[in-house]
Amino acid sequence: MRIVADFHIHSPFARAVSKDMTLENLDHWAGIKGITVIGTGDFTHPAWIKEIKAKLELAEQGLYKLKIVPSLASHTAEARIGTTRFILTVEISSIYSKGGKTRRVHNLISFPSIESAEKFNAALGRQGNLKSDGRPIVGVSSKDLLKMALDADSECFFVPAHIWTPWFSLFGSKSGFDALEECFDEYSKHIYALETGLSSDPAMNWRLSALDKYALISNSDSHSLRRLGREANIIEADLSYQGIISAIKSKDPQRFLSTIEYFPEEGMYHYDGHRACGVRLRPEETKKNRGICSKCKKPVTIGVMSRVEELADRPEGFRPPGAVPFRNMVPLDEIVAESLGMASATGKSVGAVYKKLVGEIGNELAVLFDCSRSDLAAVASPEVAESILRVREGKLHIEPGFDGQYGKVRIFAKMDKIHIMKI
Repeated sequence: MRIVADFHIHSPFARAVSKDMTLENLDHWAGIKGITVIGTGDFTHPAWIKEIKAKLELAEQGLYKLKIVPSLASHTAEARIGTTRFILTVEISSIYSKGGKTRRVHNLISFPSIESAEKFNAALGRQGNLKSDGRPIVGVSSKDLLKMALDADSECFFVPAHIWTPWFSLFGSKSGFDALEECFDEYSKHIYALETGLSSDPAMNWRLSALDKYALISNSDSHSLRRLGREANIIEADLSYQGIISAIKSKDPQRFLSTIEYFPEEGMYHYDGHRACGVRLRPEETKKNRGICSKCKKPVTIGVMSRVEELADRPEGFRPPGAVPFRNMVPLDEIVAESLGMASATGKSVGAVYKKLVGEIGNELAVLFDCSRSDLAAVASPEVAESILRVREGKLHIEPGFDGQYGKVRIFAKMDKIHIMKI
């Protein structure tokens, strides 16, 4: 079956995460977004794993679903309660010293059972305080963390997270490595996939021949319900943990069909820069300035594009044979907001249009990618329909993100809007 999977999210027990990220709401919003399988996130947190055990039950091998109880039945009128599948996931922040440098690396880990996850929690709990944050910070190296995960369950799926972000990633400019093997040593053979992160897409990663042997997965890293599925994986597989992980590991485009990607320019670390000074730099500008901010004369934060350029051994535009394809997206509420001329995507008018589109067509991903031009025209205003089609075609103007600031997407120039309104 066709599965849309978003493995990397966070719970209400992680810092800077909405309290609305409950299991009930995740189940409901996965349906709105078009997600089949969603990560639990944060299973190392004692309170969250307690909720997972109380509210989820085994559905298929390694996948869980929401328990149907009378109080939940009144939670929403929708009959699809419990159709979302949950997979046990957590992001771990490792801060440690290796090779004479302080390393800060985030890794995403999945397990096929609650028993395995709890065994891992018991081992990790001896290394750090798991109650402090849903994404725990531990002084355990990435290599030792992987060994700990394999000891808990050999079927664990261990993925270096958002591998290019400057501060906390495998290849990050501030604290990462130049090669995966430098990080994991002899345990490198147990890594099968890498997470591209919001500020990069597969095309950027294809420029490194060293990454050809890894599957490139994409996830939302969502801290709120509205941002679920902003990046995701589309897989053809049996609905089971083993089926999904096997399809990803295969890197077979007949099984791992594609990924859904942010436009990488919209990510908050795509370009170099210094946010405090409002300085955004392309890689060539950073080189010219020798990495120094033109205003305050301090070092800028080196973003993803520069870091890819530094490590790449292939030209821009190179595509490896048999590469899994991808599609870029802008979240539907952001598209609607611009088409209506609204500064915020959270207003009532935007919400009303969003609800109508999703209700009529089925889910957000169907609206963004699958429905026909005539279907859009039947349920959306000309401005909204044209906006969605332009995003599909990549006809956008984006001010790239830098130094922790998201990029700004503009779909219409002023004259474009005037023209559409006259039609």
